[in-house]
Amino acid sequence: MKVEKRTYRVKHNIAPVYDNSSKVLILGSFPSVKSREQCFFYGHPQNRFWKVISQITESEHPQTVAEKSKMLLGNSIAVWDVVGECDIIGSQDNSILNVVPNAIDKIIKASQVKMVFLNGKTAYNLYKKYVADNINIEYRLLPSTSPANATWSLSRLIDEWSVLKDYIK
Repeated sequence: MKVEKRTYRVKHNIAPVYDNSSKVLILGSFPSVKSREQCFFYGHPQNRFWKVISQITESEHPQTVAEKSKMLLGNSIAVWDVVGECDIIGSQDNSILNVVPNAIDKIIKASQVKMVFLNGKTAYNLYKKYVADNINIEYRLLPSTSPANATWSLSRLIDEWSVLKDYIK
């Protein structure tokens, strides 16, 4: 049985999480199908984002959208994605075309964000291509928390992502 691999034009359907006390901004590339269905970030059950952030912030692992938002904001973390609209096949980052970036500068202007962290190479490359030249702020690549990045163990991810502590404490 052959699975159809059709590209669809998709608009980002998740509002950014931030407030005026946010100190770091974590950007993914574009929400997965699961995240779009749940209307919140990192919705795939195998994505390790919430496990990593809860370990770094020494918080209980959040289950609900409200708990996730509270954990992020309580630790001065903002979250959004680089891409606001694109052509994509399912959740495949490598299929992203015809990008319209999100207005990342609105978060920077309305917060205390001094550092942007990119969750994975695709987010990093898209940020460099579409956003970095328009925003004068430091940014850094972190390894993807996606289940597709299976070569990185949870403990290795936590070690690498622990750099956030320098900015949120």
